[in-house]
Amino acid sequence: MKKIYIIFLILIIPLGINAQKVLNKPYSKSEFIYIKGPNLFSPNGKKFFIMGTNLGNWLNPEGYMFKFTKTNSAHFINEMFCQMVGPDFIAQFWKSFKDNYITREDIRFIKSTGANTIRLPFHYKLFTDQDYMGLTSQQDGFARIDKLVGWCKEFGLHLILDMHDAPGGQTGDNIDDSYGYPWLFESVQSQQLLCNIWQRIARHYKNEPTILGYELLNEPIPHYLTNKETLNAKLESIYKMATAAIRKEDKNHIILIGGAQWNSNFKPFRDSKFDSKLIYTCHRYGGDPTKAAIQEFINFRDSVNLPMYMGEIGHNTDAWMSAFCKVMKENNIGYTFWPYKLMGEQCFVGIKEPTDWNMVTTFSESQRDTYENIRNNRPQQAVVRKAMKDFIEACKFKNCNIQNEYINALQMK
Repeated sequence: MKKIYIIFLILIIPLGINAQKVLNKPYSKSEFIYIKGPNLFSPNGKKFFIMGTNLGNWLNPEGYMFKFTKTNSAHFINEMFCQMVGPDFIAQFWKSFKDNYITREDIRFIKSTGANTIRLPFHYKLFTDQDYMGLTSQQDGFARIDKLVGWCKEFGLHLILDMHDAPGGQTGDNIDDSYGYPWLFESVQSQQLLCNIWQRIARHYKNEPTILGYELLNEPIPHYLTNKETLNAKLESIYKMATAAIRKEDKNHIILIGGAQWNSNFKPFRDSKFDSKLIYTCHRYGGDPTKAAIQEFINFRDSVNLPMYMGEIGHNTDAWMSAFCKVMKENNIGYTFWPYKLMGEQCFVGIKEPTDWNMVTTFSESQRDTYENIRNNRPQQAVVRKAMKDFIEACKFKNCNIQNEYINALQMK
């Protein structure tokens, strides 16, 4: 019997080693989404037209999704929460928030709508030791995205990684959690950190075909700056630096490039094919839902003969969105609508407002410029702590309201 067991081990161990090699093998280039002219193609050679949604608020909190107006960026929200109920409670709140706001069930549902792509907005701090969303060191960016990649792989969805909040800020507004100006364009240190983080991300995901590509910056350079043309002139060089950092590790993935003035102005680009795997990405909210609204994007796309993708669109009537989806399909511009989930309507699934959440919103809008005002305006802690715990329960997919008319308007089936 012992002799048989030894023979069995001799036979099976090499098989196990070989199986492990197969599991850990790098993917071939043919297994990634690829570009040919203005089109994307799946590895099987079929045209791939992006349709899907954005997981906004999950890894980059925004005030309006909590029904806040003044308290509208991640660090403003965190500070207000800590003033209201204390930092230790809020550290646990953020962990529960990240654990429950987006789960496997959300990804399964997104797939069921006909979507094929998810765009993931993330904050650069998730890849640092800076204080962010309850952690003060050893941020969990890779752990969170790894889990999401696994869910997307399970359900057959592609993932775009979107650096929504860049070091120093690329917009200077609430959307990038910055300090009121796009300091990225003035700071060599911030630019280097941008490149370092993208290089680390590329090293980690270089062999993962579930990821469609890397979107280097979200909505750079707002329209209202008096020196926007000066900053516009720096945009392409920053994109080139970040791309070069990625290419040191990863030759497989597509790079996504957004236009200036919040992904609307492509005139600053002079070297439109500085990399062999580029997609340009535009955004549009509101206005006329006809071809005229995106004619400039179409013209640029045709001039460079590369794909154009509408990374964000939404917050409108179902009829408007349906009409605009038709226009985008007719003009070969894929799209991911904003957002997937928030407290309210005009999304895939809506979060029901918890009882006494109005006490949280009232404090968020109150005068908090002095410690005396913080103390005077702070609501009853027991009540608001319960409301915040109730929010965690309400944000779970099983407790959300599915917005079927909204989803149907996106024409993904």
